[in-house]
Amino acid sequence: MHQKGKKRMIRTAENAKRALFCLTPVVLCAAAAFGQTGTFQTKPNVGAGNIIVHSKFGGQIFGFDIDQNGSEGLLTEDKSLSNGKVLAAIETFSQSTGDIIKVVSETDTEDNFITYGVFGTSAGLVEHEHVQGIYVTSRTYPVLHPLEGNKLTSAWTPPIGSEHIIMPDGVTHNQGEPTVAVFAYDNSGNFIPYVFSSNVAANTFGPVIQITDSYNFGSVPPPTAYDTVTDQAIMGGGDGCFDCFPVIGLANLSTGAFSEFTGIGFGFVNGLAVDSADGIFCTTTEDDANVEFYNLATETGIKEELPGSGGQQIFSGADVEYDPIHKLFLVAQPVSSSTSSGSTIYVYNTTGALQETLNGFGFSDASTVVPIYVALHPSERSGFVNGPDSSVTELQSFTY
Repeated sequence: MHQKGKKRMIRTAENAKRALFCLTPVVLCAAAAFGQTGTFQTKPNVGAGNIIVHSKFGGQIFGFDIDQNGSEGLLTEDKSLSNGKVLAAIETFSQSTGDIIKVVSETDTEDNFITYGVFGTSAGLVEHEHVQGIYVTSRTYPVLHPLEGNKLTSAWTPPIGSEHIIMPDGVTHNQGEPTVAVFAYDNSGNFIPYVFSSNVAANTFGPVIQITDSYNFGSVPPPTAYDTVTDQAIMGGGDGCFDCFPVIGLANLSTGAFSEFTGIGFGFVNGLAVDSADGIFCTTTEDDANVEFYNLATETGIKEELPGSGGQQIFSGADVEYDPIHKLFLVAQPVSSSTSSGSTIYVYNTTGALQETLNGFGFSDASTVVPIYVALHPSERSGFVNGPDSSVTELQSFTY
């Protein structure tokens, strides 16, 4: 989905993560004072749930999220029609039943809707791609605030030009905090990336900061998290060459200062989340099926192999999300190494000790539409994930 005058880009995780063989300097980070992986605890009534959300019209779900301060969720769907048009819709759903509550907006042109998420206190954010033929002619960003109002209330107007786009996972997930970090991907071929802060509900923005290392952070949009204490965007970069170390980027969203350090694990960073209160962030890496835990202040970390993976790439983790109430990182594993089939979510504490292994999932193919996402409702110890329908028309509940 390119800017005006360019062909539409298929938004896939696979396009963004092509591993190339190359040689780069490698630096080992010293191990921080984290605990060792422990035996996970089994509890009754945890794991994949029986609440299934179906898109209203049977189209593919182009992003979703749930309100951590309420009872509803948000999704967008696209369904190809026989006349060559697309039925695109913004919908809200009940977290308790999975039922669609309201079709907030619907088009039957060539346009698309993509859900970015729910931010701040109950502010839902969607991208509306206006399409003519094979071209995206413009992008607008409707807001639903509050989400439970079930209507579009305003527009978000990010300070980016037509040559930059925001990927489906380009706005950080840190609900409850008024500010998020936004990564803008250069879609012109010049690979000049930007990052900035925003209060989505208020439609305000911090300074737009150019990331000076476009080699490690421009050619592939990096997973990004926002540390609310240090006011830093933390980005998982690198060139992704096989068995090469990742590069971690730090951008101060007030001063514009940018720095980076060599990470641990191998290959692309697939997921990243931060515990701002304790200065710890967690990543997953593509080549080695590892999960990494970093101390932000010392820029050091440890890595743990996902259970039963043997370090094989096929078992690598994907999205990482953080529960600030219970201080837990949840790690999605599309191809499970803990059971004979399906997908798994691992629950780690902030010291890197495994607490729970949740099986019974079938994450939708992440390369079909948007990346796998673990949407959390921390106060309920529950959430929703992509799947189990492989055609990407469903969401599944879980508890942890």
